[in-house]
Amino acid sequence: MNNKIKVLLVEDERMLAEILADTLSDHNFEIKRADNGVVALAAWRGFQPDVIVTDIMMPQMDGYTLVKNLRKEGCSAPILFLTARSSTEDVVKGFEIGGNDFLRKPFAIDELMVRIRSLAGRLRTTTDSNKQYRIGRYEFLSDSGILILDGDQQQLSAREAEVLSYLCDRIGQTVEASQILTQIWGDDSFYNLRSLNVFISRLRRRLIDDKEVEIISVRSVGYRLKA
Repeated sequence: MNNKIKVLLVEDERMLAEILADTLSDHNFEIKRADNGVVALAAWRGFQPDVIVTDIMMPQMDGYTLVKNLRKEGCSAPILFLTARSSTEDVVKGFEIGGNDFLRKPFAIDELMVRIRSLAGRLRTTTDSNKQYRIGRYEFLSDSGILILDGDQQQLSAREAEVLSYLCDRIGQTVEASQILTQIWGDDSFYNLRSLNVFISRLRRRLIDDKEVEIISVRSVGYRLKA
């Protein structure tokens, strides 16, 4: 049985890509390389990775466009942006289009491996949990990340499903933001807090069609799911 984590590595800096691919391969990762978004999109269809690691600035098709196309085609694999761009606007845009994590250059390869394992592990945990929730008129299937209302389905990203599952397990309770961040992101840094805020906004839009369902912001504390 192959227990390797399958990673699609999209990086146009050849030397960096070779170093990352070699190092990851030596640590029980199965690597498929692509040097731009066009190649990566074709590679994803045949490789079906557990995690996608992509740069943003690339020729032919940049990382943002790649992720948009992947999500349109139904790709649910967690996506980590590996980039020197880390402004608030870049981070928000990355998460809004379907990214799950950011790692800024320069970085330690050990940290990259931890992030990849974390993303892959959380996806499998969600898949294995097989929990179903009733949120007002919505039905939420956490194992597949599907949110259903009156027969219409929305496919949540892996990180959206994680956050919503965490709030569902504590429905009606105020949950500290630091608690969510530590459990799901691994630390409660300000950088990750911005990411959490983006995902909360996305979930609010997902749940907008039932006026009895609300994710309430508790100032300076965290969030509460009300249904």
